[in-house]
Amino acid sequence: MSLTTDMRAAAVTLLTDYAASVDLKLQVYPGRPASIFPPTAFVDRARERIAYLGPTLMQRTPQVDVVVIHGIFDSKEAADQKDVFVDGFLAWQATRFHQAGANTLIAVVATEDDPNYVPDWMPPNREGKQSMYYATLIQMEGLALT
Repeated sequence: MSLTTDMRAAAVTLLTDYAASVDLKLQVYPGRPASIFPPTAFVDRARERIAYLGPTLMQRTPQVDVVVIHGIFDSKEAADQKDVFVDGFLAWQATRFHQAGANTLIAVVATEDDPNYVPDWMPPNREGKQSMYYATLIQMEGLALT
């Protein structure tokens, strides 16, 4: 498998395992889902930075962006759920940094609230409008020397 594939799989496993550990019925997808029923999480993007450290050593820094959708609008309840989820997930994943492989590290490096998340790949609803959700964007980053 490729490093990007490993990172995507690791992100899905981390989210799935965390949700199970706190009895959260979170739908988790390795890519953008065809439908959204919160709470839902998915890998939205994957990319990689590559640094050459001499003629034979390459440092690869893969990144995946995950979207966690908490609800359909920015309410106190959704914000509270988001805070509990993010705080718990950050603490939980900190001890699972080898989830992407024995020689690869993975960790959350940034989180951001998005109270107006619009899944632009989905068709409009019956009223012709795009659905909007309260979400958290999570950036995970890995490190591998090859």
